[in-house]
Amino acid sequence: MKKFSRLPNHIAFIMDGNGRWAEQRNLPRIEGHCAGIESTRSVVKCLGEYHINYVTLYSFSTENWNRPKIEVNSLLKILGESIEIETAELHQNGVKIHHIGRLERLPQSLKLAIERATELTRNNTGMNLSLAFDYGGRAEILDAVRNIIAEGISPQDINEELFNSHLYTADLPYVDLVIRTGGELRISNFLLWQSAYSEYYFTKVLWPDFNAREIEKALAIYSQRQRRFGRV
Repeated sequence: MKKFSRLPNHIAFIMDGNGRWAEQRNLPRIEGHCAGIESTRSVVKCLGEYHINYVTLYSFSTENWNRPKIEVNSLLKILGESIEIETAELHQNGVKIHHIGRLERLPQSLKLAIERATELTRNNTGMNLSLAFDYGGRAEILDAVRNIIAEGISPQDINEELFNSHLYTADLPYVDLVIRTGGELRISNFLLWQSAYSEYYFTKVLWPDFNAREIEKALAIYSQRQRRFGRV
């Protein structure tokens, strides 16, 4: 392991490039998602070795429903099976699993897998691993506004702290570092409120090829950044 002068407390990943990884190898796109699951496993393990406290994975967005139905169904099936398989080891390693996003539209099997994983690990004190399923930053903000209105909170009582407490991520700290793989230079409706002052790291490496060496590159660059939060 390399030594860094400063490490982020919370890293969020936009895991892009699974489909292109498969297409480059003349494989079905779903094979890329399977390879992406393997990469996710190794990334979480590596970040655990660096004692990163909070990790958030953009697993399935509100916009991903617009993909071909067969790909959506296959992807959700793989994600559900992965949670079932990985939860026991994550629990053994003290990882606490969170879900951010909506559950209503998810297949029952995936919904149950998420609920079992979060319940099993709820008292763990190690890494906080958040899985964003059916997540969208705009939807999250709208849900927060609706809840605030439904609670009858007076407008003058609304501040950043109160608003943040109504987000899916209410129990999580703001994001220090957002990493996006796959070469795209956008945030794709991910953690819009929470990443207001995040550092961003973009790489052309496709998610299935993102490994410990690539993590170390991102951490090295982060450690050199000066975070001023609007100050001089």
